[in-house]
Amino acid sequence: MKPFSYLSAPDTATALRTIADSEDVKFLAGGTNLVDLMREGIEHPATVIDITRLPLTGIEELPDGTIRVGALVTNSRLAADPLIRTRYPVLAKAILLGASAQLRNMATVGGNLLQRTRCMYFYDEASACNKRAPGSGCDAIGGFSRGSAVLGASEHCIATHPSDMAVALVMLDAVVEVESVHGIRHVPIAEFHRVPGDTPHIETALAADELITAIELPPVPAAAHSSYRKVRDRASYAFALVSVAAALAVEDGRITEVRLALGGVATKPWRAHIAEELLLGAEATDENFARAAAAELAPALPQSDNTFKIDLAQRTVVAVLRKLNAERSAS
Repeated sequence: MKPFSYLSAPDTATALRTIADSEDVKFLAGGTNLVDLMREGIEHPATVIDITRLPLTGIEELPDGTIRVGALVTNSRLAADPLIRTRYPVLAKAILLGASAQLRNMATVGGNLLQRTRCMYFYDEASACNKRAPGSGCDAIGGFSRGSAVLGASEHCIATHPSDMAVALVMLDAVVEVESVHGIRHVPIAEFHRVPGDTPHIETALAADELITAIELPPVPAAAHSSYRKVRDRASYAFALVSVAAALAVEDGRITEVRLALGGVATKPWRAHIAEELLLGAEATDENFARAAAAELAPALPQSDNTFKIDLAQRTVVAVLRKLNAERSAS
C-alpha cells in the first residue's frame, strides 16, 4: 500500500475545504471498499480524510413526507429503521441481502453508492481494464464474462455495478444530496451512476471536490408493497447474477402503478422503463409480466459466458411480480 496522509475532519466545512485545496484525496467512512482497493493498489490517494465524525447520521421525515437519510447512516441501521421497513421494504430487503452483518455494521449509505465493480479484470493488475487504467483495453470482452453486464455496456467496458441498495434506490427515484465549497446540489439517482461509454473510469456524476451528504427518499405509496429478489451462485453473501427490485399496485385486475429496477445485469443500477411502460394499465398476468420483461431485455448484448442472464432476468422479473400480485390478492 502506498503511504498516505491521514486527516480526521472535525466538521463538514473542514472536509470540503481540504478536498477543494488538495489533489488525489479520498473520503473514508466505513472503509469496506476503499481500504480493499488501497490494499490492492487500485486506489492510492495521497490523502485520506476520515469523515466519521461528521453530523451525517440522521434519518428524518421532512414535512412533505420525504425521508432524508444522512450519508453516514450505516446499512444495518437503515435496514432496521421502522420508517424504511414500513414504507420501503424493498430497500430494507436489498440491504439485508447485500452483505454480511459485519459489513452492514460498517458500510455507509454514501459509501455504498460509490463502491466500485468487482470485475475480476478490474482487480487483476496484469489484465487490461479501462476502469483501472483508461485506454488499456478490456480483457473481459472475449474473456471470462460470466459475471459481466448485458445492458448498458460499451466496447470499452462490460463490468457490472455491484450494489444491491442502489438498485432499490433507483426503483424509488431517490435523490442524492452532494455538497462542495460551492454549495449543495441534488442529483436524481438515475443520473448519478453513469454507463461506461468511452470513459469507464468516470463512474458517477460526483465531482472531485464533492461529498455525498444525504439520500432523499420521496413518498412512493406503491413502495409499501414492494420486494427485492437476488439470484446468486450461493446462499451466503455473494454479488448478484440477477436481482430485481419491484413495486406493484393493481386495481380491478389492472396495473395502476409498477416500478422495476434490475441489478447484476447492467453497468449501472438499471431502471426498467420499457417494462414499466408496457405493464402500466395492463392486466396483472404472467403473460404480460413475461412480455414486458422480454422487451426490457431485448437490447441486451451478451458475451459468450453470460447469455444465461437474459433468460434468468426475465424469469426473475416474472416471479417477483407474480409474488407481489398474489400477496396483494390475498391481503
